[in-house]
Amino acid sequence: MRDGYCIAKRGLPVVALITDDFWEQGQFMAESIGMPDLPRLQLPHPVAGTGEDRIGVIANSISDKILNRFSHE
Repeated sequence: MRDGYCIAKRGLPVVALITDDFWEQGQFMAESIGMPDLPRLQLPHPVAGTGEDRIGVIANSISDKILNRFSHE
């Protein structure tokens, strides 16, 4: 969330990727830094350390969602 915040503060498009185990903490962080509407997508937990094939499946499943966030702006 903090990285997403820093990117958004520079005026760049951003979508924070947060696993479901950390979703509530991400919401808390977004609110505490004053950006409760910072765009986020929820990923299954865990992602890291699960292998390239699984990460590829996750990436393919969210790529359209990420692109759609910006096609309406």
